[in-house]
Amino acid sequence: MDPWIDGNPAFPKGFEISGVDTICISHGHFDHIHDAVPLARRFSPEVVAIFETCQWLESKGVEKTRAMNKGGSQKVGDVTVTMTHAIHSCGILDDGKIIYGGEAAGYVLHLPDGRSVYFAGDTNVFGDMHLIEQLYHPELVFLPIGDLFTMGPREAAMACRLLKPRRVIPMHFGTFPALTGRPEQLRELAADLEIEICALEPGKPVEW
Repeated sequence: MDPWIDGNPAFPKGFEISGVDTICISHGHFDHIHDAVPLARRFSPEVVAIFETCQWLESKGVEKTRAMNKGGSQKVGDVTVTMTHAIHSCGILDDGKIIYGGEAAGYVLHLPDGRSVYFAGDTNVFGDMHLIEQLYHPELVFLPIGDLFTMGPREAAMACRLLKPRRVIPMHFGTFPALTGRPEQLRELAADLEIEICALEPGKPVEW
């Protein structure tokens, strides 16, 4: 999901990616798409993104693009991917210019065992997250909490109320000083909900 390795201050030093089967890209900002092209060249995965972003990836030599748009679903490997709405911008920085990359999106990943995961991408909370809950019932949700460029903990707590997941993994925080939201803030704001807030640590898996 949204690969950014080179130049990422939060990427674990010394960690090597040994294989990639599928890449899903939520939008075209550098901290979400930066390593899609080099990873695609190295491992030849299928790359899922909104149509316009796939067109740009193809212009950079990515061969196995799987273009789609919001509301659509497709099977990629063993996982069925549904593209959802997100409230964010999607310009792609290319040779010093911003070009149109379609719209920002999120994904619901339908696993073979019947469980579903919602990866919100970069977004603010929006009322139709309730529709995502009604349609797909995601048990595990990835929500941005950093503030400034996405929603912060306050808005993410409201997203938790709309989505009603069992577990939430906060993301898009702490990489830069400006991204001030923290998991403990979300945990406090959602304390009345029966939701586990799991802060990821590099090298430590979360069992689900």
